[in-house]
Amino acid sequence: MAGTYEPTHEREYYAIRNAAALIDVSPLYKYDLLGQDAERLVNKIVTRNVKKCDLGQIMYSPWCDENGHMIDDGTIWRLAENHFRITAADPNLRWFEDCGFGLDCLVADVSNELAALALQGPNSRPILREVTTGIELENIGYYRLASTTIAGIPLTITRTGFTGDLGFELWFSPEYAERMWDVLMEVGYRYGLLPAGMVALDIARIEAGLLLIEVDYISSTKALIDSRKSTPFDAGLAWTVALDKGSFVGRKALRAEAARGNRWALVGLEIDWPVLESLFAVQDLPPLVAGRASREAVPVYNENGRQIGQATSRTFSPILKKYIALATVESEFAQEGFPLSIEVTVEFTRQQCPARVISIPFYDPVHKRK
Repeated sequence: MAGTYEPTHEREYYAIRNAAALIDVSPLYKYDLLGQDAERLVNKIVTRNVKKCDLGQIMYSPWCDENGHMIDDGTIWRLAENHFRITAADPNLRWFEDCGFGLDCLVADVSNELAALALQGPNSRPILREVTTGIELENIGYYRLASTTIAGIPLTITRTGFTGDLGFELWFSPEYAERMWDVLMEVGYRYGLLPAGMVALDIARIEAGLLLIEVDYISSTKALIDSRKSTPFDAGLAWTVALDKGSFVGRKALRAEAARGNRWALVGLEIDWPVLESLFAVQDLPPLVAGRASREAVPVYNENGRQIGQATSRTFSPILKKYIALATVESEFAQEGFPLSIEVTVEFTRQQCPARVISIPFYDPVHKRK
């Protein structure tokens, strides 16, 4: 994925929030699961209950190992009664095939058979309205999909995205990728459409409270030690765990954790800006936290100065005018409004700056779901 398309990311970020942005998400891994046991296999893999997933619906879910630790997360589409598609950040073919041993289900890696463009922002629907045929975009509900054409190119449109804004993702054959890009840019120019890269996307997804693998949680397949692994409960994804749906990978461990309570919780932090300014002012500096988001974890402390967690993603939110962070903290400190502090380095000196726990997402516009 491109980092930026311009010398800096600012215009790309504001295109996401105020106009529209075109983001190449083709690097995602995509897997089709087909056969009489497709639903059974998907239900075995993920923590959501896909029996409740209607045709044309999409669900978000993590999937776990036998110990209930997260391997990856992504979207699950129901394309037909016995046809599902899963998108993922990391390769998962071998795991899906292993889970499907003995079941009547084909697992196919279709990553190279599908290009994907995310059209995100308040003007994404008006742009698509001009180029799509045979479809009413207003009828595509949040986390739903539909088939259409653009400039004669067949594609699937999903009402999904990684920005926390109104948006769609377009899935089509790679041979049409350049043409699709050009058509969208030509029409979108009048709506302020800009290409956007990962730097702008990183800020937007933190504002939306969306997790990034290997940053906000580490895949259990890559964690060097057990303490680096996370369960869905640790990662703020308890709402995705359907313990009552029957057997799935990790269910026994997750049931035990649900019974005893989890040690960790995902929270949002809002850092005290006046104090942050004063810490930098001692060195005759402005607060050097604007610009790119940080993926470097820093300690989080309670009022007594004991480390009780870490902030994994931090950014200055241009639209909220606040310095915010996603953090994993001990569960007892996860109540909204709870006073904590976060480590800030000023001229090579570690300082602590007050912060408070707030609910996520930080930014949740009404038009996202309309």
